[in-house]
Amino acid sequence: MPDNYPWNLQTSTQMSTAPALSNNFSQRRRIIASVLVLIAALCFSAKAVLVKLAYRYEIDSISLLTLRMVFSLPFFLGIAIWAKQKALKENRHVILSARDWIAIFLFGLCGYYLASMLDFMGLFYITAGLERLILFLYPTMVLAINAIFLKKPVTRIQWIALALTYGGVSLAFLDGGQLGEGRNVLLGSILIFFSGLTYAIYLVGSGQYIAKVGSLRYTCLAMLAASVGVIVQHGIIFQWALFHFPAPVYVLALIMAILSTVLPTFLMSEAIRIIGSSNVAIIGSIGPVATIVMGYFLLGETFGIWQFLGTILVIIGVLRISLK
Repeated sequence: MPDNYPWNLQTSTQMSTAPALSNNFSQRRRIIASVLVLIAALCFSAKAVLVKLAYRYEIDSISLLTLRMVFSLPFFLGIAIWAKQKALKENRHVILSARDWIAIFLFGLCGYYLASMLDFMGLFYITAGLERLILFLYPTMVLAINAIFLKKPVTRIQWIALALTYGGVSLAFLDGGQLGEGRNVLLGSILIFFSGLTYAIYLVGSGQYIAKVGSLRYTCLAMLAASVGVIVQHGIIFQWALFHFPAPVYVLALIMAILSTVLPTFLMSEAIRIIGSSNVAIIGSIGPVATIVMGYFLLGETFGIWQFLGTILVIIGVLRISLK
């Protein structure tokens, strides 16, 4: 998730486990599904902009993330209950063992709690456009984890894609001062990179459980685990003091929870079911560009030719890996 991933993120987990494109859907439904992907990509991209807007009211990253989780928690809880009841009626409900619950809880903390926390912290230091660009590297991180720990060979085409993506990020850094606001751009970039890395770890480890319980139920359980982690952390550090911020903070957190967390997660899920993960990957690649554009108009962020060229290279590289 990154929310978010991962922040954001559920999309890639589903993409890695989704079935092939079905021919049972009409052309009209496929067009609608494509529009859903576009809307979801724009919603995911808006998250970084909303975070930057909230930071103008001097809220800390932990409190902002807690508000996001608190507002999204009822939706995921309700959907989890609905999914369970539906599975019971259709006689396909899977009973999880204690080991399954522990694994899902830990993966949820990794993919939606830790990754989100690092992402929110990194946005203190870098622009929304650069944040989205670095987070967009997570498919290459999945590839690297599979190669290092699961001994899966890296093909020549994948090496080229890796060179394109990381070369693109390197080009973006040539824009210098346009990447941050006079603060520690390197620290922010490192935080965002590890946000993407923790989400990539979540993706690699979650495949068997998504196949076992389904992406809808798994997403809800992982988000519930992450919400518990964030809320407990806030209680330890700030004793749940969440009601002293300016009113716009709560409005932005609510919009972030619905528009950039709950809604796009399930829009992507439905779109993958209809048009397949490859088509979703192509349409979803608008994400980094959308964030740069929104940052320019809503935050006053600027971007130069090197950042633009770097973004194009990253998108090409990530698409090459995703489609492979």
